[in-house]
Amino acid sequence: MTADRTALVTGANRGLGRSTARALARRGIKVVLTYRSGADGAAETVRLIEEEGGEAAALRLDIADAASFPAFTEQLITELRDRWDTDRLDVLVNNAGIGLFDALENVTPEQFDDLVGTNFRGTFFLIQALVPHIPDGGSIVNVSTSLTRHVSPGTAVYAASKAAVEALSRSLAGELGPRGIRVNTVAPGPSATDFNGGAMRDDPELRGFLAAHTALGRVGDADEIGDAIASLVSPGLRWVTAERIEVSGGALL
Repeated sequence: MTADRTALVTGANRGLGRSTARALARRGIKVVLTYRSGADGAAETVRLIEEEGGEAAALRLDIADAASFPAFTEQLITELRDRWDTDRLDVLVNNAGIGLFDALENVTPEQFDDLVGTNFRGTFFLIQALVPHIPDGGSIVNVSTSLTRHVSPGTAVYAASKAAVEALSRSLAGELGPRGIRVNTVAPGPSATDFNGGAMRDDPELRGFLAAHTALGRVGDADEIGDAIASLVSPGLRWVTAERIEVSGGALL
C-alpha cells in the first residue's frame, strides 16, 4: 500500500526531479519537493501534482549547504505533521545536483569543490540528517549517471562525484539493511531534459549521435526516469537493495 507513504524529492522544481515527484504522486505517495532558486518551478510542480489528484508541498533547500540541514529537517517534519499528520519520511530521492563539463586543464579548485560538495557531500549529509525520520522498511534512491560506466570528454569530475554516490549507496545499503531500509542508485542515460542547460534536448546533432548508439534507438525523457524511480521504491521491488540500476535504453553498450 502507498496511500499513507510520504516522500522527499530534492531538486524537483524542473526536469527529472519534477517527473519523479509526479510519478510518485500518481502512485498515491504524498510528496514534499525541494528547490534551491526555482520557486516558481516548484510551485508549478505542486500545481501539476494537485491537478493529477495528488498531494504535494514545496520547501527551499540548498543541497550544497550542509549547515542548513538540521533546520531544514525541523521544517520538513513540521510540514509533514501539519499537512499529513505524520513525522515519517518513507522515501528519500536525492536528485538535486549540478554538472561541470570541461577539459582537465580548465577545471578550477573552486569548480571542483562546488561539484563534489553538492553532488556527493550534500547527498551524504542530507541522508545523515533524515535517516532518523525514515522508518524501518523505508527507501532511499540516489540519482547517478550512466557516465560512471562509459566515458565522455570533459566529464571527469562530474562522473567521479557520481561514482562516489554509487559507492556511498552500496555502503549505506549494508549499514541500514538491518532496519529494512533499501538504498539504491538510479543512473539515467542520455535524456532530453533541461540538465546542463538543456544541451541534449536542444542539440539535434548530439541527440542523433547518442540515439544511434543506444539499443532502443533514441534518447530518453525525464518521465521515463521518474517512472523507474517510482517503480524502484514500490513494494514490488522490496527485495532490491545496494543496486545500481541504469535507465539508459541500452546506451553505449
